[in-house]
Amino acid sequence: YTQGALEHPSYEAVCSGATGHTEVVQLTYKPDEVSFAELCKLLFTRINPSLKDQVGNDRGTQYRHGIYYHTPEQKAEAEAVIADVKASLGGAPFYAELEEAKVYYPAEEYHQQYLEKGGRMGAKQSAEKGCTETIRCYG
Repeated sequence: YTQGALEHPSYEAVCSGATGHTEVVQLTYKPDEVSFAELCKLLFTRINPSLKDQVGNDRGTQYRHGIYYHTPEQKAEAEAVIADVKASLGGAPFYAELEEAKVYYPAEEYHQQYLEKGGRMGAKQSAEKGCTETIRCYG
C-alpha cells in the first residue's frame, strides 16, 4: 500500500477508502536491463487507464491507477510515456496519477500471493489453469 496518510495500514483499512492508500506493486529492477519507461509502457498494456478507480471487477480508490516515482529521471520518463498513452486514447478520459512515491507498506502475509492462496472465494487461481489474462487468473 502507498500514497496514504495512515502509518502501517491494514487491508481492511485500505479497503474502507478512508486511508488514501492504493494497492500497488513495488518493483526492483536493473536499469541496465530494462528502463523505467519500458516498465511504464508495460503497465499500460496491463491496465485500462480510462477506467477510474477500477481494476477488473474491483472498484474503489484503493484500485486507482498510478505511477509512483522515486527520482526526477523516473518522473520524466513516466511523463513521456503518459503523453503517448493519452495521445493513443483518442480523447477518452485518462485516470492514472503520477506522483512521487510515499512510504510503501507491504500487504499482510495473508494478502501476499492472494489469488494463488484462493482469494475471497477460497478457489486457488493459477496460470496452470490456462488463464490468458495478464494480471488475474480466475477459473
